[in-house]
Formats: sequence, structure tokens, C-alpha cells
Amino acid sequence: MALGINGVLVGCWTDDEVATGVTVVLPPPGSLGAIAVRGGAPGTREAAALGPSASGVECHGVVLCGNSVFGLAAADGVTDWCVEHGRGLKLQAGIVPVVGAAVVYDLTSNDAKRPGPQAGRLACDAASEDDPPVGLNGVGRGCTVGKACGREFASPGGQGVAVVKWGEVTVGVVVAVNAFGDVVDSDGSILAGSNAGSEALRYPYASLAEINAMESGEERTNTTIGCVVTNAILSKPEACRVSDMAHTGIARSIDPPHTSVDGDALFVLATQQVEASVDLVSHLAAQAVAEAVRSPFANMS
Repeated sequence: MALGINGVLVGCWTDDEVATGVTVVLPPPGSLGAIAVRGGAPGTREAAALGPSASGVECHGVVLCGNSVFGLAAADGVTDWCVEHGRGLKLQAGIVPVVGAAVVYDLTSNDAKRPGPQAGRLACDAASEDDPPVGLNGVGRGCTVGKACGREFASPGGQGVAVVKWGEVTVGVVVAVNAFGDVVDSDGSILAGSNAGSEALRYPYASLAEINAMESGEERTNTTIGCVVTNAILSKPEACRVSDMAHTGIARSIDPPHTSVDGDALFVLATQQVEASVDLVSHLAAQAVAEAVRSPFANMS
């Protein structure tokens, strides 16, 4: 089962030439969606609709994209695919899918090939009940970590996956690890991060010239985004609470997390199958996110 949940499909599209990609999570009908965003540089779609103050509850797909704002075009392809496959709100005018999306910044040049709607369609076509691959695949293809001393000292990031269970309650996570900070193990040791050395200056954009460079977008090359899926029965406020608390997993596994140049965003999809307390689901979500962030580097410690 993809991410440990019945009825969930996950698909990836990877472009090795441009080093970017798309990962799509397609939940079963009737799944509820939510989102929580941290950090100062997010790029999202349907964040307001899936937020705590919105009336909508159902979500039909989550798209994790590379290529910054340009990658959001992949969500158009996922939306069209959902319509063609009868996934969406059944309104008088037809089927209207709610498709959330978030992006990481992995741009290498202004004239690079963009992952447009076709990339989203191909990710949907590839979706299956198998767990997605870990590492430089899908949205994780162009990810990097450890940029606190400058991007030139960064290490490869990647796509991470984890599943945790407590009794009948399951939480599965897929994340794109593209953080400004280092990825750390539970004991605080660095699994992947900056190659600059312990004496190197952190936050080099503290100078006026580099602050200007950051504001122009040159250093806004970070973000950890992901989708948390659970079989728990949750209300909209409860799902938003889970997405909020799931960010604890990022704080446990990335140092520093949620900076002004990260756009960390976590979706939650609740498939409404098993009764569970919101605190239990939140606890499992934080644990699963931390494990998913570390998973691409599990064999490197």
C-alpha cells in the first residue's frame, strides 16, 4: 500500500536532464485535505481553500513540484487528469477537483525546460499503490540541503518516505527535502548538510550586498514540502491541527528549520477510515515527517 494507506496512489515524474520532477498523491474519494505553511518563502496552490478558515474539506490530489512557481503548472495537468477520471466535487456544471500543490526551488537556469501540465499528467499515469522511490526521484530530483554557508557548499537532498503505525491508525509521509539547513539525526549528528566546515560563516547573506542578492531571489532556493496521509477520521479543524503539528518533524530533523528563505509546507490527507484522537495522529505525523526527512540519507551516517 502506498504510504501504508488503503486506496492511496502515488506517482512520480522525473526529469534527469534538467534535474527536477513532480510527485503526485491521489487519495481515495471522500478524503479531507488541510495544509500548514512555515517559513518565509512558500509557493503553493489552494493553500487558502485547505486552510483552517475555509469551508471546503474535500481534496482530490496533492502535487509536490520542482521548478519553483513554474512547477505549479503541473497541477493543471493533475486537475485535468482528475476530471477525466471522475475525481472531484460533483457540481451542477461538472466535476471540479480540489488539487493542492507546493513547490521547491531547484531552478538551474532561466531557459531550462519547465515541468508543465504534461508532467503532472505523466505523474498521475504512473501513480500506483507502491511506495514512491526514495532519493533523487520525483520532486526530490533537484533538491539540495545545507545552504547556511552558501549554496556552493550544499549537498544533494531528495525525496523521503516513511510510514508509522499505532494500532489501527496509520500515518504515511512523502517529502521533498530541499532545506536551507542541515539534515540531522535524532542524536543531533549531521546526516547531510553543508560541506563548508564547522568554522565557516553561517548566514553569509548578513552583509548588505548579500541581503540584496537574497531579496532578488538568488538565495531563495530552499523548502521542505510534503504530504501527510492518514487513515484517521478527522474534522477540518483537526486535520489543520495535524498539519500544524506535523511541522514538529521538520524541526526535529532539520537545523535550522523554517527560516526566512524556506517555504516549508505540509499537506494532510485524511481518508476517514479509523477513529483516532487528534493528538495521537499529530504525534504520529511528527514522527513520520522526521523519519521521512532523514530517509534519503539513512545509509550515509
